[in-house]
Amino acid sequence: MLNRVVLVGRLTRDPELRYAKNGVAVAKFTLAVDRNYTNQQGERETDFIFISVWRGLAENCAKYTRKGSLVALEGRLQVSSYENQEGRTVWTTEVVADHVKFLDSRNSQNSDNNFGDNNMGYNNNQNQQKKQSNQDPFQSVGKPIDLSDDDLPF
Repeated sequence: MLNRVVLVGRLTRDPELRYAKNGVAVAKFTLAVDRNYTNQQGERETDFIFISVWRGLAENCAKYTRKGSLVALEGRLQVSSYENQEGRTVWTTEVVADHVKFLDSRNSQNSDNNFGDNNMGYNNNQNQQKKQSNQDPFQSVGKPIDLSDDDLPF
């Protein structure tokens, strides 16, 4: 049997981080995922999917994402039920994510966010060099490249 879900979308709100009684972190948020096709009016419809993330990954999601962040995630579909105050059974469906990739570049985030040293693949020096350098990245297109035989992988 197989129960795997892969999604790419944007957070509709900041993740809500809570801790269970046993101290385990859980973050919950809603992911907006566009459908691959348009409706009869030519508009692309969007699904809003409830996501739960646990433990350290929950803390990282709460720390490094916010409303509008683009993420890719993989997890499993979980359906559960509970009885509401009127005595009716309510069914819920959510994705319990076990892998989350942050797809927004650090430069696309607002400068007032403090991401800190997150070890999430961001190179602070490289980003600062890019900001300081206002040169055209394509200025050397069409010019010869200085390569020695030692630089070639074959």
